[in-house]
Amino acid sequence: MSHPSKSRPRKHHLGVVPVVGVLLVALFPVACDSNPAGSSPGNLDSLNVTPRATCSLPLDQVHDSLAKDAIPSLTNPALTDAGGVDYLQDDDRVLGIEVGTQAIAVPHNILRWHEIVNFDFADLSLAVTYCPLTGSGLVFDRSDVAGATFGVSGLLIKNNLIMYDRNTDESLWPQMARGAQCGPSDGTMLFTYPVLEMTWAGWRALHPATKVISSETSFGRNYNENPYGNYDEPDNTTLLYSMPIDTRRLLKERVLGIPVAEGGLAFPFLALDAGPPVRAVHADDGQPLVVFWDRAFQTAMAYRLHDTAQTFEVRDGKIFDTETGSRWRIDGRAVAGPLQGQRLQSVRDAYIAFWFAWAAFQPETALWTGE
Repeated sequence: MSHPSKSRPRKHHLGVVPVVGVLLVALFPVACDSNPAGSSPGNLDSLNVTPRATCSLPLDQVHDSLAKDAIPSLTNPALTDAGGVDYLQDDDRVLGIEVGTQAIAVPHNILRWHEIVNFDFADLSLAVTYCPLTGSGLVFDRSDVAGATFGVSGLLIKNNLIMYDRNTDESLWPQMARGAQCGPSDGTMLFTYPVLEMTWAGWRALHPATKVISSETSFGRNYNENPYGNYDEPDNTTLLYSMPIDTRRLLKERVLGIPVAEGGLAFPFLALDAGPPVRAVHADDGQPLVVFWDRAFQTAMAYRLHDTAQTFEVRDGKIFDTETGSRWRIDGRAVAGPLQGQRLQSVRDAYIAFWFAWAAFQPETALWTGE
């Protein structure tokens, strides 16, 4: 059994490589205005966030990157069958959700250009969000916040997307803070919805009947093109804005993070991948949990264990529980054995992000290294 180790991060500052700013200006030429650190973001005024006393955001860490809605969020985009898309390759990444019995894939190819997709289902309103600068993919239940429809404010904090709601108060919601930190809704937390981020091929293998967002969004974007180039390579040290960096892992290594107050647990992909291609790692964040890893799908997910005696092991590249011998998939579903058809409870707050961003938002994080 492996457990995360906790130590105080060692930090330093990285410089800004200008090419990222140039890239964004070229792609989104609408009123792009980058202010220096410590300046008051002009977008805060354009978003009608008043009074400033209701803003708990550290304004000296907030930057203007683009005009409000220069990156246009989507609302209820058209969905198509998996065979109806021509803009996805097998190793492209998607955020996968299940709504009732329907599986839906929201690809990074779409989210790099739109960052937020608002969905309204019969009895559920969701916001599927992805920030390309921090590699963070989270899904929020909008039903408990008056069904707020989220847009891209053009503001960043710690290089992370700050959403705004299109209701009259226009509060600001930093994505990785998972709640409002400016405006009348300041202090309101968002309820996260389970999401499984993995390759497109992996998601299709789990859900052959999945729906996926159509490329016909009316915005004329080339969804075959990655506007960020090689920005997301683990050892790429380019950031749009400089910030303190925890140097214990590569800057943009993906981690599965589980938030707990100021800290939490982080499971780095390269550490998970250093062992066998499929893993079951037992850990504890105050309650017992297990993290499944699958190299072929390039994903990890955490599941809550209510039975403290329940343990998992890998045999012949497949995950089994040791109590009943049932076989489990990466999505927490038992597919063979006495428990076939049952599912483990996802750790709803768990999500994947780049290491530098996770450590910035959860500065006292414990780090699993496989030791």
